[in-house]
Amino acid sequence: MRARYGVPLGITAVGAAGLLYAAGFEARSFRLRRVTVPVLPTGMRPLRVLQVSDIHMVSGQRKKQRWLRSLAGLRPDFVINTGDNLSDPEGVPEVLDALGPLMDFPGAYVFGSNDYYGPNFRNPVRYLFEKAQGRHGLNGNPPVVGAIHNPWEDLRDGFDSAGWLNLTNVRGALKIEGVEIELTGIDDPHIKRDRYAQVAGGPSASADFSMGLVHAPYLRSLDAFTADGYPLILAGHTHGGQVCLPFYGALVTNCDLDTDRVKGLSTHTASGRTAYMHVSAGCGTNRYTPMRFACPPEATLLTLTPRE
Repeated sequence: MRARYGVPLGITAVGAAGLLYAAGFEARSFRLRRVTVPVLPTGMRPLRVLQVSDIHMVSGQRKKQRWLRSLAGLRPDFVINTGDNLSDPEGVPEVLDALGPLMDFPGAYVFGSNDYYGPNFRNPVRYLFEKAQGRHGLNGNPPVVGAIHNPWEDLRDGFDSAGWLNLTNVRGALKIEGVEIELTGIDDPHIKRDRYAQVAGGPSASADFSMGLVHAPYLRSLDAFTADGYPLILAGHTHGGQVCLPFYGALVTNCDLDTDRVKGLSTHTASGRTAYMHVSAGCGTNRYTPMRFACPPEATLLTLTPRE
C-alpha cells in the first residue's frame, strides 16, 4: 500500500505546500525594487520616481494598504501609477486611502483594463493557449460579454482632485523644482483603448525630459514611443509572470511582449532608435488567482540619472 500510494500522496503534499506558500506568503510579501536609469540630459539633477502598478485592490486587504501608505516615506520627486488599481467594484475607497499619502506628491496615471472592468474567473491554463495562438485580451479574442463595470470614474475623480495628471491618450507636464517633465500616456492596449495618433510627434522641444506611460506593454505601443524618440517607457500589466518557474522565469506575459522582458529594466528598439523600458511586476493579483510564485509583489523606485 505504501508503494502504491506513497508517491501520489507525496506529490499532492508538495503541490499543496506550494499553493499555500504562493497564496499565503509570497502574494503578501511586498518588496521595493530599486533601479537606476541613465536617461536624463547631461547636467540635470537625478530624479526619483516611484512606480506603483497592478494593485488589484480587493476590499479588506489591510496589509497591502499599509504597505502602500508606507511608500510615502521614500519621498519621491513624483509618482507614476501604471494602472489596474482594482479587482473589486467596492475597492475604490480603499485604493484612494492606501494611495492617499502618495498623492501628496506630484504624480500621473494611466488606467488598465481592470480599472474599467471587474475580473471574471479564468482557467490559468488559457493564458498558455492564448500565448501559443498569439491572442491576448481583446487583441484577437472575441469581445467580452457580461463584464462587470467598475466605478472607474470615482477613481479618476479621486486622482484628479489630488492633482495627479490623467494621461488617457494625452500629454501632460510636471514641474519639479524648475525642471519640466513631459509625460505622454496612452490608454490600455490590452482592450484596444490606445490612441497613439492623438499624442504622436515625440518629445516637446520645450521639455527638459520626456517619458512615455502605458499599462500593457504591447509591442505596437513600445514601437510607437521608441520610434518617436522617448528615452524611457514605464508599463505594468504582466505581474512579472505572476507564477514563475525557479531558474527559468515567467511562462507568459499576457501580451505580445517576450518573457525575457516580463519585468524590470530592459531596452526596446524600433525604427533605429532604442529606449529604456521598465515593466513593473505590480503588487497585486487577480482576485480569483490570489497567488504568486518566484515573483514577489513589488513597487519600484527608479532613480533617473544623466546619460553617461
